[in-house]
Amino acid sequence: MLLFFPGHHARAHCARVGARALSPLQVARGLLIGLSLLLPLAQAQDHSAVWPVKPIKLVVPFPPGGSTDTIGRLLAAELSQSFGQPVVVDNKAGANGSIGADLVAKAPADGYTLLLSGIGSNATNYSLNRNTPYKDSSFRHVALLATGPSVLVVSQQFAAKTVADLVRMAKDKPGAYSHASSGSGSSGHLTMELFKQTHGLEITHVPYRGNALAITDVIGGLVPIMALNNDTALAYVNAGKVRALAVTSLARNPAFPDVPTMAESGIPGFDVVSWFGLSAPAGVPDALVIQLAHTTRQALQAPKLRQYLESTGFVVAGSTSRQFSHFVSAEIAKWQTVVERAGITPD
Repeated sequence: MLLFFPGHHARAHCARVGARALSPLQVARGLLIGLSLLLPLAQAQDHSAVWPVKPIKLVVPFPPGGSTDTIGRLLAAELSQSFGQPVVVDNKAGANGSIGADLVAKAPADGYTLLLSGIGSNATNYSLNRNTPYKDSSFRHVALLATGPSVLVVSQQFAAKTVADLVRMAKDKPGAYSHASSGSGSSGHLTMELFKQTHGLEITHVPYRGNALAITDVIGGLVPIMALNNDTALAYVNAGKVRALAVTSLARNPAFPDVPTMAESGIPGFDVVSWFGLSAPAGVPDALVIQLAHTTRQALQAPKLRQYLESTGFVVAGSTSRQFSHFVSAEIAKWQTVVERAGITPD
């Protein structure tokens, strides 16, 4: 902060243009008034410059142990190094991510409470539950971290070898086949609903309480079809326990190099991905959001975090806040249409 003190020529000028020159006391008072006006600005600048000055809480809205938790902890470790302050993971599970997301939505907008946002807590929940206690406008979306496709799989005993086979079989025998999911409103369920809506197919939905029993019955052929998240599908596909017909992203996934996309399988434009991002409460200042987004993009280049994401079939993203916000808005609109057409309600 620079302070300008009038010199000899300026004082002489004052004497010439005014009735009389300012007295030393008047000059001192003027300087004190100027300082009092500049001090709040200087304090605000200093506060922004030294952020963070205390630990940051990263809310992961799912239990410990899953991919969401692992990504959150790896990201927290990288951000801690960059910021020089601990970034502490706080698991707040429940209601498909809504409990943790609501906690962040209502937190002070000072950058010290962040959310590992995702497709459930920040996109599909709005259409699945009209009573979701927060809105998209409750957040500042900082950066998209990674995306991953669903993988359309069938049991090894099932006759369909391609998506085209499955479509033909389902059209020939409407309602004769069934697909499993980890629960009503889950990403796998919504993926299959979009697939069925695209072709006007009748395939019966069989919801389970979680993935374990659902996958077991798919492997056994009792419910032969399922859309699995990439990280879950990878081990079963590689072990030959299920057959992968397609990935749902627009581009092929490096973890499934021999598996075609839905577009390559005759469904142009079919694009479904699960995703993770970093979000903050609405009202966090622009400067802080820019700083968080920049540091997050740097963290995504860290070998340990990047290796985990890519080894489990996720595609590292990184984005600006504006890009991520547009992405989230498009996701909300897409899944609202699917949910309304299918008449889906959560378990």
